[in-house]
Amino acid sequence: MTTWIFISFLAFTGFAAFLTWWITRRDERSSSDGYFLGGRTLTFPIIAGSLLLTNLSTEQMVGLNGAAFNDGLSVMAWEVVAVLALVVMTLFFLPRFLKGGITTVPQFLELRYDRQTQSIGNFIFLIAYAFLLLPIILYSGAVGLSHMMDLKSLTGIDEPVELLGNVIPPETVILWLTVFTIGIMGLVYSRFGGLRTLAVLDTINGVGLLVGGMTIVFFALDKVSDGGGVLEGWNMLREAEPERLSSIGKSGQSVPFSTLFTGVALLNLFYWCTNQQIIQRTLGASSLAEGQKGVLLTAGLKLLGPIYLVIPGIVAYHLYSGTGIGADLAYGKLVFDVLPAPLTGFFAAVMVGAILSSFNAGLNSTSALFSLGLYKHIINPKGTERQVVRSAKIFVVLVAVMAMLIAPALAGQESIFKYLQKMNGIYFIPIFSVVVVGLLNRRVPAVAGRIGLVTGIVLIALGYFLPGFSTFLAAAGIHEFHFLGIVFALIVGLMHVVGAVKPRSEPWVMVATNEVDMTPWKNARWASLALVALVIAIYVAFAF
Repeated sequence: MTTWIFISFLAFTGFAAFLTWWITRRDERSSSDGYFLGGRTLTFPIIAGSLLLTNLSTEQMVGLNGAAFNDGLSVMAWEVVAVLALVVMTLFFLPRFLKGGITTVPQFLELRYDRQTQSIGNFIFLIAYAFLLLPIILYSGAVGLSHMMDLKSLTGIDEPVELLGNVIPPETVILWLTVFTIGIMGLVYSRFGGLRTLAVLDTINGVGLLVGGMTIVFFALDKVSDGGGVLEGWNMLREAEPERLSSIGKSGQSVPFSTLFTGVALLNLFYWCTNQQIIQRTLGASSLAEGQKGVLLTAGLKLLGPIYLVIPGIVAYHLYSGTGIGADLAYGKLVFDVLPAPLTGFFAAVMVGAILSSFNAGLNSTSALFSLGLYKHIINPKGTERQVVRSAKIFVVLVAVMAMLIAPALAGQESIFKYLQKMNGIYFIPIFSVVVVGLLNRRVPAVAGRIGLVTGIVLIALGYFLPGFSTFLAAAGIHEFHFLGIVFALIVGLMHVVGAVKPRSEPWVMVATNEVDMTPWKNARWASLALVALVIAIYVAFAF
């Protein structure tokens, strides 16, 4: 069985790599626009495919299904509420970013505030990506693949290994080997390709991921009914686990319904509107209309997310809840158990593509932040375009190696997805707050931006790590996502106070750079309204 898995894995991986090379072999990558933004030539299908795959890595496939294993359908909030954030990106943030020719979020912070605010933002992003995002992508990918492909049997590593006087369990050895294999593959893609190369690869794997994800749901529900069909399996699941199929999160779950209007909404807004790793795809749009269509198509596809990112986790609970398996391991076991061997190899290849997509996006964004934010402005202000790109490629190698070394240390988390969302809040909320206030209040001065960033990070870090504070929040009935909402309100209020006491002498104005055609898509508002209506309908349909 493992032989067929391995053969189909190699076949699809080779096909995706060759097709990507063929499509992008003549792309220009020597300039910063060519390397970081695809020469601002991305059209809406490529933008949507790339956005979807950048988001759908194993921290989503493995982590969100693991969260569903624990809490049921209510965790679909991370997918469904994302649609609302994408609508906001379409109508509010994207037109402003493209108008100013923005390449990175810290670049916007410099234009709106000053160089010091930009440097703080750059530092925050670089630390978060290098020590949090990239290691989690590698770790969750390695965990998912190890069970999905039965790497213990495939590699023959089933005995402890002695290294430097230490006895290392076989699971740990496989984890390290898988992390470094994925990391090196991602480094090669990112090192020698620009944003368009990554975007095309994302789109190819995106099709495979959607097909594979839906196929798993089909086989999983069929297994629930013991061959009686998908509808019968769904009906049996609803009868057996009715409390786990409600869209309304309870107070004891990871996403209580009330948090959709505070921390969950804010985390989604940052992620889809101001997260460099994500929005870099939209900043490479050939026009505002193409960018808007790409973002809204992504929103439409996200509505399908609960089907393949949540339902398998609920099925896994139904099948394995009494076996003692961990939540983050359940998805890989489900895939291995229900898919035929050739399809398992195909889906594993798609999963590797998803891992590489998110890992590459993180590397590409990190290199852009370093080279355009630090190298070009501080280290070598007179550097040529070629030197800027070269510095980015060198920095990519350093960050990738660091992520590979950190990733295995994440083993042992109760829920990798819960850990990711919690840690993300430390920098998501302050940056989003400062960007929003900067766009909405043109009188707020530069010092307010610096105060907002530093104050937000300090408050959230103290809230997370100060002994006894989490106990205090629980005793007061304040969920950690509500706490993030409170910090957001404090930052916004503080910045407005600073703006009232010491306003800018002249209102800030976004200067148009005319990089792309700024004519909006004529159907953007109607499509956005339809998507919002669908979000409400989905919640109502599963509320009871």
